[in-house]
Amino acid sequence: MIRTRIITVFLAGICAIMPVMSSPVYALPADNGGMRDISTIELVHDMGIGINLGNTFESCPGWYDEDWIAKWSEGKPNNYETAWGSPVITKEIIEGIAKEGFGVLRIPVAWSNMMAHDGTYTINKEYDARIHEVVDWTLDSGMYAIINIHWDGGWVNNFPEDKEESMKRYTHMWEQIADSFKDYDDYLMFESQNEELGWQEIWNPWGGTEGKAESFALCNEINQKFVDVVRNSGGNNPERHLLISGYNTGIDHTCDPLFKMPDDPAGRMAVSVHYYSPAGFAILEEDADWGKATPTWGSDQDYASLRSEMDMLKTTFTDKGIPVIIGEYGCPTKNKEPESVQRFLTSVCEEAYTRGHCPVMWSTPGGHYDRDACKMADQELQKKLFAIGGKEFSPRSQSTEEPTQPEAETTVPTEEVTEIPTDQNIKGDVNGDGEFSIADIVSLQKWLLGDNSADIINWENADLCTDGQLDVYDLCFMRKALIS
Repeated sequence: MIRTRIITVFLAGICAIMPVMSSPVYALPADNGGMRDISTIELVHDMGIGINLGNTFESCPGWYDEDWIAKWSEGKPNNYETAWGSPVITKEIIEGIAKEGFGVLRIPVAWSNMMAHDGTYTINKEYDARIHEVVDWTLDSGMYAIINIHWDGGWVNNFPEDKEESMKRYTHMWEQIADSFKDYDDYLMFESQNEELGWQEIWNPWGGTEGKAESFALCNEINQKFVDVVRNSGGNNPERHLLISGYNTGIDHTCDPLFKMPDDPAGRMAVSVHYYSPAGFAILEEDADWGKATPTWGSDQDYASLRSEMDMLKTTFTDKGIPVIIGEYGCPTKNKEPESVQRFLTSVCEEAYTRGHCPVMWSTPGGHYDRDACKMADQELQKKLFAIGGKEFSPRSQSTEEPTQPEAETTVPTEEVTEIPTDQNIKGDVNGDGEFSIADIVSLQKWLLGDNSADIINWENADLCTDGQLDVYDLCFMRKALIS
C-alpha cells in the first residue's frame, strides 16, 4: 500500500531533515475487527497526541494492605473506579476527550482489584467487563486505546524477592488480558507495565554500577515474557502493536545500552517512557526532603534539557525504526504559575511530537481534563495542544472503509494535468484555488494518510520532486517552500 511505504520512510528517515508535520493529523481508515497492513511507526504517528485516564481504573489498595475499598463499599467495579476521586466514567466523558482533539487514551488498570485470593490470580469477570465497556467507548469515539498492568498495588516490586511467583502472576494475568481482548482490532494497544520495571534493591542508580546489569536483565526478561504471551495467544494478538515499558520508564535508563527491546516475530513494537522533569516543577507541589518545589518553568536550561532528552529518544529509537510513546508527561497546578503550566505542557508536547514521538499527557480527576464538564479545564491549553497534533472528532462509525488509492508507482496522468487552466499552474497549488498556502499542505497530507475526501485537483503541482508520483517527499518540500 502506498501509505505504508511513504510514511514509514518519512518517520524513520526524513525526521532527521525536517520536523514531523505539526498540523493536525488525520485518522487512517478503521477496519472494525481486522488488523491493517501498517507499521507501528505509522500507527503511533496516527495517534497524534494523547491523554491518560489517570487515578481511575488503577486506583487500588496496596497489595500488602487490607482491601479498604471492598471493606467500606459494595466491592463492585465502580467502587474501585471512584476510590481515588474520579466520577463514574461515562460515554460522554470519553467522547469529550476525543472532541478536544486527543487521538489516544491511555487507560491504566489495576487488574488485581476484586481478584480472588486463592493464588490463581484470576481476574474478576465484572471488573474485566467494565474495562471492556470503557475501551469500547474509546474506540467508538475514534481514539486509540492503550491498556496495561499499572502499579496494581505495587506487587511487581516483589520480583527480586520472589521471582518465580511474581513471574507466574505476571504471566497468568497477561494470558487472561490477551485472551479477553484478542478480537479487538489494532486501535487497541497493550502496554507491558507501567514504571515498576527497575528495582533499587538490585541496583541503586545513585550508588555505582553494582547490580545494574542484573536489574536491566530482569526488566528485559519481563518484557520478553509479555511479548511471548501475547504473540502466543489467539485472535488478532499475533499482529497486535505492543508498547514496551522502558527501564522505570526513565529516558536516560531506557536509552542505556543495557535496555533491550524484546525479540518480536511480528516486529510491531513501540517503547514507552515518561517525562516528569525537572521534578521540582513536574512532580512536587511542596518542598520534600529529597527536593525543592519550584513554581515556574521555562528557563533556557529547562528547554535545553527537554530538547536533549527528546533528541536522545529520537537517536536511540525513532531513527532506528522504533517509535516512542511518551506514556506520561505532566505537572501539577497547585502552587504553580498558570503560564508555566501551559508553557511546560505545550513545550513537552511539541518537542516530542515534532520528533515523531506520541506525547500522552497525565490527567487525573480535577486535573487538566474536567470530567464533569467533559472538556479541558483550560481551553487556551486545549487550543495550543490541538494546534500541535490534535485530531478532529471522528467516531468509528463514520469511517469504516478503506479508500481506493493509486499504487505507489503510478505516474501522473497526462490528461489530468493538461485539463488544468494555465492560471492554476502554480507549484504547490494542489487544490486549484490559484495560490499556494497551508491549505494545499493539509490537502496533500490528508491524501497521503488515506482520506479520500482530500481536495487534490492539480496533481502536477503537488509533484515538487518531479518524479511522477506523490509521496511524503513532496510534502516535505511543500512545507519547506512555504516557510522559506
